[in-house]
Amino acid sequence: MWEGEFDLKERNVVITGGASGIGFAIAKGLGKTGCRVMIAEPSEERLSAAVSELEGLGVEACYQVCDVTDLEQVEALADAAWDRFGRVDMIFNNAGIGIGQVPIVDTPMEDLHAVFNVNFFGVWHGCRVFARRLIEQGTPAGIYNTGSENSLFNAVPNNAAYLATKHAVLGMTDNLREQMPDFIHVGLIIPGFVASGLTEAVAHLAMDTDEFAAIVLKQIADGQFYIVSHGYNMEHIQERYAEISRAYETYAPRYDGDEEYDVRYLLANMRRE
Repeated sequence: MWEGEFDLKERNVVITGGASGIGFAIAKGLGKTGCRVMIAEPSEERLSAAVSELEGLGVEACYQVCDVTDLEQVEALADAAWDRFGRVDMIFNNAGIGIGQVPIVDTPMEDLHAVFNVNFFGVWHGCRVFARRLIEQGTPAGIYNTGSENSLFNAVPNNAAYLATKHAVLGMTDNLREQMPDFIHVGLIIPGFVASGLTEAVAHLAMDTDEFAAIVLKQIADGQFYIVSHGYNMEHIQERYAEISRAYETYAPRYDGDEEYDVRYLLANMRRE
């Protein structure tokens, strides 16, 4: 598992959902450190405009049209990145969509599948494709998945479909970091209320994307796994874990030898035998 700092200078970077919002802000931030950036999303028009803006800021940028719900297109994205750069150092699986606030019983199944296809399977595809190639490449690299404060608690009422995707991204990314060799840094980006396409109607109330990107990149450079932003989130996190702790203290309190049914403990001992 990765320990230590991660150098952000002059890296070759791929960012899905990179034409706008958080992805675009990260592209700008990394571009300032001399990184070469490839952004990806389904709309070539949006990508072309974003690359032009990045180049106007002095960033070496290019794009690849990619729908992350299609594994073959994600493979093509990786092919394009290695063809262009010769080496890839960082992949940001950032593409995501939202749906309106709808109770579970009223959420159309096609909307549920659509949000999972982008927010979860799109991230899974990015991890599957890029992790294998980064391992084979054998050089220090990073994989960063965009979760949400919704990965940690219920931030928005009647938003279960989106919340479930972000809980799933947390679980997948936490497992991924244990699977990667020590030279690959894995991180979970946890936006709170940040201005983006998902918050467009109330963007004036949200954290500025460039401000958020600066916070993110500092933590990536410091080698952190949980890449956080909004401090007040701890109120909700502590409320959730206090409730969990009370349940355990009341109905499943600790005792000497309680590791007897712990899966990690049992698996570790099985491997040693």
